[in-house]
Amino acid sequence: MPLTQDASLVLASSSRWRRELLDRLQLPYQCYSPDIDETPHANESPKALVHRLALSKANAVAERFPDHYIIGSDQVAVFEGDILGKPHTQERACANLARFSGQRVTFLTGLALLDTRQQRHYTHIEPFDVVFRSLTEREIERYVALEQPLDSSGSFRMEGLGITLFEALEGRDPNALIGLPLIALCSMLRQVGISPLGAE
Repeated sequence: MPLTQDASLVLASSSRWRRELLDRLQLPYQCYSPDIDETPHANESPKALVHRLALSKANAVAERFPDHYIIGSDQVAVFEGDILGKPHTQERACANLARFSGQRVTFLTGLALLDTRQQRHYTHIEPFDVVFRSLTEREIERYVALEQPLDSSGSFRMEGLGITLFEALEGRDPNALIGLPLIALCSMLRQVGISPLGAE
């Protein structure tokens, strides 16, 4: 049965960037940070990883919110067959960006919407490509020092100075690069009777 506009939403994330994206939809929601192990499994593909982690984040808070729709999302960068998560250190961030210089990098963002009322879920994986311009060592070091993108997949923040690193962005939804694919999320929400624009 479709729910009314005030349906309870929960964002299973501690990311301020995902909160800012979800704020754009002007829907009431709560935030709760999931506690999960984000380590990739042996021989796990990038798509399988982001699918599992997005759903795991939503499931991790399901007990606390038994009558809600829970949004989980996770992202990785994929380059030359390597899965690259958050760099955590300045050295690793600089090394990642040096590898990316003049190259195309694919980002995969997993999205899950868990309906704890009906015990069902919806999932989606959104790809997005970034073409980096040729970067000097000084530019890389200065960027990392200024923006400190240590908790960002790919070692940059597109919503900040990261935009200066790129030659082109290619994909359906640039919001996915920040961490929450809003086009896909809106589609999922409409499936369960929730729309930022009201009832159809």
